[in-house]
Amino acid sequence: MMRKLVVIGSLILASVIFAQNDSISGKQDSLGLEIKNKLWTNLKYDASSIFGATINGFTQPVRWEKNDFFIAGATAVSISILYLADEETSHFFTNQSEAIPGSIKEFGWAFGRPEANYGLTSGVYLVGLFTNNEKIRETGVLLVTSSVIGGVLQQTMKTVVGRGRPNIEKGQNQFKLFKGGQDYGSFPSGHTMLTTTTTYALSKQFDSYWIKGGLYALGLVTPVSRLWAGAHWLTDVTLSLVMSVAIVEGVENYLNRNKRYGRQVNDFGFEINDKRKIKWNLTLGAGQIGFVGTF
Repeated sequence: MMRKLVVIGSLILASVIFAQNDSISGKQDSLGLEIKNKLWTNLKYDASSIFGATINGFTQPVRWEKNDFFIAGATAVSISILYLADEETSHFFTNQSEAIPGSIKEFGWAFGRPEANYGLTSGVYLVGLFTNNEKIRETGVLLVTSSVIGGVLQQTMKTVVGRGRPNIEKGQNQFKLFKGGQDYGSFPSGHTMLTTTTTYALSKQFDSYWIKGGLYALGLVTPVSRLWAGAHWLTDVTLSLVMSVAIVEGVENYLNRNKRYGRQVNDFGFEINDKRKIKWNLTLGAGQIGFVGTF
């Protein structure tokens, strides 16, 4: 009799355990499916944001107003004046090259490479996507879109303008229009555009001026290293910096104006009552250093 009771009890216990396991398994499957659907929904939404911001960036000049044309004209005049000093400034920077540590020059070159840049920008976005963090996703979208616009523009302009690099030693007025090539791909600086769009876009996510200044300084290593190497003229680098800032500002304005990520903006495109904004600050202490986000 006791043996029968033990067998019956064991069967009841086993059925309860199996039922619980089935319930847990069902909940896990349901949760996994929900996560996959959320990832897919966010990915499609972010892809549409990138597409819309990219199209907006390339077509922005057709919507320029009076102030925009004034800024463009002032930039053109400034670059034209700077162009007169390209030979002298090139000699100045290349003469400094020997005194600069090789590690700094190597970092400047590597940081501006498409592999490093696109790896960083896509990495930021993927972190936001897989952690379901809208703020980081938005930053990733800003980085990716700015890099795409900057990359396409600089590669197209290099081919069209075909300006000779300083290191071919043929002077600042050497051009092969619509041919380009390695020796005639000086204008604009692709390394400068990629690093500046990245560091400037990242700097906009922080309130601390120390962090902003650090990112600006980091972003300047690449353009200056290109001048040391004789790979670009000062006007190439300067215009690339200006274009990069304009690209990032344009993409951010598009995202805010269309409220792609829940930000409330007024009729002038300025943000109002953004409760989601995270304020990042650099913290230093005994044996530690890091960033603290307040939200």
